[in-house]
Formats: sequence, structure tokens, C-alpha cells
Amino acid sequence: MMEPHQRLRALISGHVQGVSFRYYTLQKAERLELTGWVKNLPSGEVEVLAEGPRSALEQLLEFLRQGPRLAQVKNVQTHWEAASGEFKQFEVRV
Repeated sequence: MMEPHQRLRALISGHVQGVSFRYYTLQKAERLELTGWVKNLPSGEVEVLAEGPRSALEQLLEFLRQGPRLAQVKNVQTHWEAASGEFKQFEVRV
């Protein structure tokens, strides 16, 4: 039986811009076959909205809590909701 899709919204704070955070998040999300987007916010935070099976989203969340090598993640706020199915792929938004 297929796992129902969910939506994860995450707000990542710390030293998370200028360290390829969006690029590595995109790579990880594509490997996990998730859809949605990642973008930098004017506040210096990174926002992620991803949809897919809960188990894959949990793996993405594990990555977000670490970040790429040069990142220093201080906090990750998460919000879970029902998936909308509106996305066809995962992308970096500007």
C-alpha cells in the first residue's frame, strides 16, 4: 500500500544563506522524489515546503537539521499538513 503524502513546511535559521543550503536541499529532495520548493528569506532564514511520503519527508528533515558542511543550523521550525499535490517537481525559488 502506498504511503499517503503529507506536506512539511520548515523554517531553518542560523548561518544558512551563502552556504549552498538551497542547492543541497534541492539535491536531497530530488533523491527522495519529493516535490515543492526551497527559498532564502530576507530575514536570513531558509524556508522549505515539501510534499511526499512521511518517511521521505522525515529524511529531508534530518538533512535540514544538519545542513550542508558550511552551514550552522540553529533552529528548525516545522509544520505538518495535508499535501495539496500542486507541485510537479522540487525547485529553488528566488
